[in-house]
Amino acid sequence: MRELVVELNISAEEYLRLYRGEVDSVLARALDGRQVRFPANSLRPFVTRGGVSGRFRIRYNEHGKLVDIQKL
Repeated sequence: MRELVVELNISAEEYLRLYRGEVDSVLARALDGRQVRFPANSLRPFVTRGGVSGRFRIRYNEHGKLVDIQKL
């Protein structure tokens, strides 16, 4: 299993665009400099009134498919 750690700071307004389906994925840069794109709806468990913020571990399989996201 492969993993990346990203720091996210998505405002409530930005996440609302994702939630409405205007945008279907999130593009982020991992702490090690790699870029990762993953489905926006995978962040739903972490949404607060202020949006989504914090450090997250993104795990994916050998085919690049998302396995899970955990807040650190």
